[in-house]
Amino acid sequence: MIMRPEAILMDMDDTIIAFEHGVDVDACWFQACGIHLKSNDKGNIPALVSAIKTEAKWYWSDPQRHREGRMDLTAARTRIIDAALQKLSFISSYSSSVSRAIARDYGLVRNEAIYLYEDAIETIRHIRTLGIKLALLTNGTSTEQRHKIERFNLEPLFDHIFIEQEVGIGKPDPRAYENVLKRLGVEVPHTAWMVGDNYEWEITAPQKIGIRGVWINHNRPLLDSNPDTAPYQSIATLSELRKLLL
Repeated sequence: MIMRPEAILMDMDDTIIAFEHGVDVDACWFQACGIHLKSNDKGNIPALVSAIKTEAKWYWSDPQRHREGRMDLTAARTRIIDAALQKLSFISSYSSSVSRAIARDYGLVRNEAIYLYEDAIETIRHIRTLGIKLALLTNGTSTEQRHKIERFNLEPLFDHIFIEQEVGIGKPDPRAYENVLKRLGVEVPHTAWMVGDNYEWEITAPQKIGIRGVWINHNRPLLDSNPDTAPYQSIATLSELRKLLL
């Protein structure tokens, strides 16, 4: 039997808002690169986008680089684009100013492309009617994340909002979750759920301190078959959370 939680800690990107899953990231890169590449290089945009994605996968795979990069996305993307351009000898020489311009415009295009998942707001409102304490816990900068929060009017839906840059600590550091529990007045960790799509940040890390992880699985394989560390529950979309709270 599933017991209703006292509190729910909720991720934002790819949980409430489509950021990676559901957004055509390639199209965003194609558009940004197309603005700044010279006419004779535009035929090489597919190769450049492919190289950028390869560099990005490497860059974001390291936890330390990830922490630093998400604190200045434009700078991180500029480094990624620079590295991609350097590996493509058939593309004319470009300065870092061009890489930065592509990174900036990619960010603008990408931010326009994000959207709320269907029934996400209705689901959160439903949770509030059940008397469950709600906190939004998201990594990144105040500027980037507050823009999304304001754009989609998320702040009134939560008792507390915790943004990595504002509180000085982020997922998967255990102190990030402990800080939320303290602010919500939750004394027993297993009476709280962490809901999100990132397996390490929303399942593995919080469950190490007793919080139960509810994994939003965007058609990805289960990363851990160990029953002690596997998700408490797995759902395909945030809206399916309602079924667990009957």
